[in-house]
Amino acid sequence: MKTAISLPDSVFRDAERHAKRTRKSRSQLYAEALSEYLARHAPDEVTQNMNTVIAQLDGSGRDRFVSGAAQRILASTEW
Repeated sequence: MKTAISLPDSVFRDAERHAKRTRKSRSQLYAEALSEYLARHAPDEVTQNMNTVIAQLDGSGRDRFVSGAAQRILASTEW
């Protein structure tokens, strides 16, 4: 998909230098940067995906000691 965006000159120059230094195309650099930004700013999606995986796990391999220790650690951890 092609798109046009406006950037401050200094950001454009920095991006150009970085692209050359890492031997990436401008498009690749911007696509990677936007993907990373979206991943960092979509915590609800990360949580939802983690919950989906956890729901798919069965509890058959659980170790009671490890589960209890994990619960105690999580209870005392400041989020």
